[in-house]
Amino acid sequence: MIRGALDNEDPDRLYTVTGGRSRADESVFDMVTLIVSECDPVPGMQSEHIKILRMCRGPLSVVEISSYLDLPVSVVKILLCDLLDTGRITARHPHAARPGGRLPEPETLKKVLVALQNL
Repeated sequence: MIRGALDNEDPDRLYTVTGGRSRADESVFDMVTLIVSECDPVPGMQSEHIKILRMCRGPLSVVEISSYLDLPVSVVKILLCDLLDTGRITARHPHAARPGGRLPEPETLKKVLVALQNL
C-alpha cells in the first residue's frame, strides 16, 4: 500500500494549525466554493492564513487551496472559517440551475457529448 502525504503528516502539527478544532461548518464551504481574499495579510497572522490570503487574490476553489497548501480539505475548511469570520475572505458558491429556468433539450446535450468525444 502506498502511503499518501497525509499519512506522513504530523498529527500534532495539524492540531496546532487548527487550534485543536476538528470540524468546520460544512454548510459554509464545499470542495468547489471559490475563495477570494478581501485584504492583505497583517503581521502576527498564522502562516497558513497568510498563504491563503496571498494565493486567493484571484478566485481559487477550496480543493485547490488544499492542494497548494498540502493540507487535508477538512483542515483548510477550518482555516477558511477563521478568515471568513473575520471578513478577510469572501466565499462564492457556484451558481446552481435556477428553479423554473430552462435547461437545454436532451437532444442538444447528446450532440454536445458526441462532439466532445470526437475531439
